[in-house]
Order: sequence, then structure tokens, then C-alpha cells
Amino acid sequence: MASPPAERVSLDDLVAGLRAAGEETRLRVLALLGEGELNVSDLTDILGQSQPRISRHLKLLVDAGLIERHREGAWAFFRIDERGPAGSLARELAQRLDQEDGILAADRARLRAVRSARAEAAQAYFNRHAADWDRLRSLHAAEADVEAQILDILGPGKVDALLDLGTGTGRMLALLAPLARRVVGVDSNHAMLAVARANLAAAGLRRAELRQGDVYAPPVERDGFDVVVLHQVLHFLDDPARALREAAATLAPGGRLLIVDFAPHALEFLREEHAHRRLGFEKEQILGWCREASLDPVDHRVLPAPARDRLAVSFWVARDRRAPVRIDDVRASKEVA
Repeated sequence: MASPPAERVSLDDLVAGLRAAGEETRLRVLALLGEGELNVSDLTDILGQSQPRISRHLKLLVDAGLIERHREGAWAFFRIDERGPAGSLARELAQRLDQEDGILAADRARLRAVRSARAEAAQAYFNRHAADWDRLRSLHAAEADVEAQILDILGPGKVDALLDLGTGTGRMLALLAPLARRVVGVDSNHAMLAVARANLAAAGLRRAELRQGDVYAPPVERDGFDVVVLHQVLHFLDDPARALREAAATLAPGGRLLIVDFAPHALEFLREEHAHRRLGFEKEQILGWCREASLDPVDHRVLPAPARDRLAVSFWVARDRRAPVRIDDVRASKEVA
């Protein structure tokens, strides 16, 4: 995918951005954030400076539009702004720094140590829950088959922005990142976001954005995403139709919503032991919610259960109807309906 043309920056914004960036510590911060998002604690450990001092530098960079800040419970995470022209300036400055510079090389070494600690914490979390997750994975088709279906459904075409609601371990972001210029994951669970950060760092996905938030009120812009994914999320919710409507509201005109969840089943232990609110969904139930959310269904598929007492996985795709529908979508819609 060709890089978009550089955004123009007004004279005042350029002066403000250069003034904010023109200090050693703040340039070191930009270089580190060029490697991915970090919180204040990370930066104090890496840079060896006090929290008030780091916070002051971060505020100046945020005020100049070079970086953005988002809350995650008691934590605040920072990353280079991906959308504004000042963020493009910040990334350009970070990329032009000499990577062999001794100070920057030492910063990167400490960054690797921070990421290693994250990975160890994530592995400990996995170890505590591995038995449950292995049991759940064994109940349905192989993950490789599910992921192959997802890639086939979405196709190889590139998109500008992709949103994964209920991102969990970040696996969907890792799988789909090659399709999108920008990928954003939202999850309500801080521990799972820590796992996702470690996984995405290990995969080299520096520009993936992670945010803590509720699927009923996603902390992202409306009308901003070409693809939105709800992967194995709806069955945990009291009001899945509402979550679907909120997901639809984040779609750009003509954008696609992909839902992956279980077909109807009778495995009551999932409700009792794993907090599943719904024991799967009928095809027409999801399609009806899509239509109520002003989406046109364009595809529905099912991966059969591997055995009689196992789970079938369903896939639904619907498109925002504010843009002209393609001919192949019209054909697919007739088959879905």
C-alpha cells in the first residue's frame, strides 16, 4: 500500500511542534514512542528521570499535538499521534535520529528490558489460565482454520483503519495488521491488555494502538474505521445487540463489520464456568441486529463442529450502507438473505 502524502502543517503548528520537540529528553521520548506506546512508569525507568519531570515533558508534547495520551484505568499511555499533521512531524523527527547514537542505543536497550518484563508477566498470566484456554480451544475448529476463514472473508485488499473490539490477547490485531495502515484494539480488562502488549511487541507491531474501554462505549472515534471486528465477544455480553450497534457506529461509510462467534449449542458448563451469557447465535439473529444497525449483510459462513459435543463457529459480515454497494456484495447479500 502506497504511503499517503505528507500532511501540510500550518506555520504556527510547525513552530509549536519544533519548539516542543527541540529538547534532548523530549527527542529521546519521541524516539522511544516511535517503537510503540509506553506509560509514564516505563519512561521513568528507561530515561532515569523523576515522574514529575517526565510528566512535564509528555504534557508539552501532547499540547503540541506530537503525541497522544489515553487512559487505561489508573494508567496513562502515550504514543505518537497517528492522525494529526503534528504526529507526522514527530514520526519524521524520530526516524531521522541517528540510531547508532550512544544515548539512544542505551535507551533502546532499557526499552528491551521493559518489554521483557512485560512478556514475563504475560507468560505468568497465560500459565495461570492455560488449562481453561486449552480446554476451550479444543471445543471448536482449529484456530488456524478459523483464522484462514477470517482472512478469506476480508480478502487481501488494504484498508486505512481497523478496529478490534474485545481484543483480548491481541491475536486478531497481529493477524490482520498487514491489511491496515492503522490498527486499534479495545478491551475492558487491564490484564488482557498487558498480554496483548507483550504479544504485539514480540510480533514487531510497533504501531498497534491498545485502549482500555467498554464495547458498549468504545473509546474511539465514530465513522473512523474501514473494518471492525467482534471476535468471540458477543456471547459474553448481556446486550449483544447494543454492542453491535456501537460497533456499527464506529464504521466509516461503506466499512465492514466482521462478527465471529459460536453457532447455537447446548454446552451449559460454558455459562456456569466461563461466564458465557449466550450459548451461541442463530444466523438470523445476528443478521437482524445488523439490519437494525443500518448495516447490509453481505456474507455468512459456518465452520462445522469437530464432533457432536463440540462447537460450530459462525462468521457474519455486514457493510455500512452509506456508500454505494459493490456488485459482488449485492450477489452475496442475496445469498445471505
